[in-house]
Amino acid sequence: MNPKLFVLALCLLTLPAATIAQDQRDQPTARSTERIIKEVRHELLMLPYFTVFDNIAYKVDGFNVTLLGQVTRPVTKSDAENAVKHIEGVEHVDNQIEVLPPSPMDDRLRQRLFRAIYGYPALQRYALGVQKPIRIIVKNGHVTLEGVVDSAADKNLAGIRANGVSGIFSVDNNLQVSK
Repeated sequence: MNPKLFVLALCLLTLPAATIAQDQRDQPTARSTERIIKEVRHELLMLPYFTVFDNIAYKVDGFNVTLLGQVTRPVTKSDAENAVKHIEGVEHVDNQIEVLPPSPMDDRLRQRLFRAIYGYPALQRYALGVQKPIRIIVKNGHVTLEGVVDSAADKNLAGIRANGVSGIFSVDNNLQVSK
């Protein structure tokens, strides 16, 4: 056999295997996706200006992360993106976090809502710990409650407490009950 023809045949035989191996490296595994999800969650919880008045959610699709939610400070939005894009394996970050408009009225509502919800004896246990599970989002007098509570009764109680604060136009209670 001609030596040049042998090398060409050898290259043609090994090329599909190399292409398949490269394609497998380009596809996320369940383990790598799970690791990215855990690291994204950790990085977002460690943000320095992340408060009870901010809500950040995320979706992981392969090596791409989409950030969603609302924050009160522009720096929190940029910090979230910077923290996530440095995670090993993340190739692209789509930052769709909304920065809430600054409003002294909304700031006063946030404080009153915090006291009404977290200061109420039946809900005080949710005030323990650094990261509060009930997120209070206020935009132009409209309130959205996000997060997780232990029971439907707690969800309803938080909604009732929020609705009892004067100066609020509406309350959307999006709290989830843990299973």
